[in-house]
Amino acid sequence: MLSQTLRTLDRDGLVTRTVEPTKPPQVTYALTPLGRQGASYLCDLIHWIGTNTPAILEAQQRYDAEE
Repeated sequence: MLSQTLRTLDRDGLVTRTVEPTKPPQVTYALTPLGRQGASYLCDLIHWIGTNTPAILEAQQRYDAEE
């Protein structure tokens, strides 16, 4: 599953895939500029979620209490 996901990210232009001619072959992945930009947005989202977790949990509790 991981291999399939990495190949999809490569196809999407988010990572580059480099195969080293060793035995056994070694594969290295690296973020492209587009991938780094996306990672930056994900980091911002993760930070926002962490900051707002108490408010999110409170909203869930209010919602569940009304159900």
